[in-house]
Amino acid sequence: MGVMDVEGGIARKLWTKFRSESVFVNYTPFFVCLAAGNLNADVFLHYTSQHVHLLNAFAHAYELAEECADDDEDKKAIRKLRKHVKNKLKSHDSLVREWGFELPEESTSTNVTVKYMDFLLATASGRIEGQKVPGKIATPFEKTKVAAYTLGAIAPCMRLFAFINKEIQALLDPNDSNHIYKKWIDHYCSQNFEAYAFRIEELLDMLSISLTGEELDVIEKLYHQSMRLEVDFFSSQPIIQEAVVPLSRMPDPAAGGQLAIFCDFDLTCTAFDSSAILAEIAIITMQKADPDGSETQLDQMSSADLRSTWDALSTQYTEEFVQCVKSITPTETVKSFSYKGLREALEQFADFEKKANSRVVQSGVLKGLNQEDIKRAGQGLILQGGCKGFFHKIMKNENLNVAVHILSYCWCGDLIRSAFSSGEVKALNVHSNELACDESITTGEIIKKLESPTEKLQAFNNILNNDKDCQHLTVCIGGSVGDLLCLLEADVGIVMGSSPTLRRLGEQFGVSFVPLFSGLVAKQREVIEVGSSNWKKLSGTLYTVSSWDEIHAFILGS
Repeated sequence: MGVMDVEGGIARKLWTKFRSESVFVNYTPFFVCLAAGNLNADVFLHYTSQHVHLLNAFAHAYELAEECADDDEDKKAIRKLRKHVKNKLKSHDSLVREWGFELPEESTSTNVTVKYMDFLLATASGRIEGQKVPGKIATPFEKTKVAAYTLGAIAPCMRLFAFINKEIQALLDPNDSNHIYKKWIDHYCSQNFEAYAFRIEELLDMLSISLTGEELDVIEKLYHQSMRLEVDFFSSQPIIQEAVVPLSRMPDPAAGGQLAIFCDFDLTCTAFDSSAILAEIAIITMQKADPDGSETQLDQMSSADLRSTWDALSTQYTEEFVQCVKSITPTETVKSFSYKGLREALEQFADFEKKANSRVVQSGVLKGLNQEDIKRAGQGLILQGGCKGFFHKIMKNENLNVAVHILSYCWCGDLIRSAFSSGEVKALNVHSNELACDESITTGEIIKKLESPTEKLQAFNNILNNDKDCQHLTVCIGGSVGDLLCLLEADVGIVMGSSPTLRRLGEQFGVSFVPLFSGLVAKQREVIEVGSSNWKKLSGTLYTVSSWDEIHAFILGS
């Protein structure tokens, strides 16, 4: 099998761009249950029956694409792809039996399957949504273009299948013969299937060489649309068993159940620390100060002096943070999870954080900032990809009883509120420090509310205790040492990113860090083995994610 150009043709580039969509397939009840080995067999057979309808659509699409291809070699390559699908259809019955299942009765296509089939066949017929295509495609170039579009609509399905099944296969014990879907997973992880997926991508690259930028944009749109249809297809598979995803289904609003989400802000929601944002506002404010030398809001501190002061404060904070963590970290890992030991250690952070904040106040660097400048900076703040979309969707869901709380050391609650100021995200509850103001200009003082891990935990507990009528299912999302206590006290603690300091300190006190997807598969196994999927706080296990898409897929689904 050949190797793709490292730079990547269009197939590689599009997969890289839209690979994050695979999370929404991976985290469907269908695949989580399948990975756990306890997906109901009737559900699996329903899926296989729908998959047959899609295979027929792929075969027909290839037939139409072959007619459109201009080059004999391209026609031959497409013919081979079609032959692969036709052979798979012929061997489908025996494959299902080989996997250990009885054949399903003939079924009609579901609405979601029909939508996917219609998309494939419309594309292969040259009917592209939003594109002006002549009623009769006559010229060779027009036909070749449609062949490329068709491959662009088919390619993501095969790459997605290969990718997801390899993700699942990595979680399985190769010697476990009891996993009833292992043969199915191995089939889609085979070299033969990988070669098939690669041939489609290779041909897509070849057919796209002569296309214009606008036509490549069409392929990108089709590729993405196909990925979304895959998400819809697997999300629509009927699940007739208890599943651990999506989490939002677990609380029963009729019984007083509420999903309570607690989230850190700096470097969990944001791409940058908010203190650096406030520093830039202060420096820009100084640069705009009256140039004639008259008294300014910042008491004549030059912008160079201001930047130097910020740098010194930042350096001192970093150095003392490292020393503080080192001083509270045990030299030897405890034998079992010790929440008490970790909490006692983190109580020592309070003095360090309070002294650091006092130095900031005494320096005067937060004095003279305009509230409107802060709000504008918040509105333009770069949030982690998928973060704002997740909160938008969760707050718009009228059928979901949910409360969202931002718990942050950030010096300025206005910055956080303005970052989430658009649409329904206004409903977020922000718990943070505030900058004191006099007529919309900051005085340099910090109204201190949350300065340490224990104060964050106190705020977490106060919120829950003030709403005792609800049966809370709590989720905490964070990424720093200051979040550890809340993460562990929540029913589900999710660590965003890969802070080595947080992981190292947690592990020394017996905290386990488990990738979220593998943790969900293990949790799904408990549903059958233990008969319950209850989440328990203080379990000592935290779940790690690399993106907000994972959090979105886990909590809300697609």
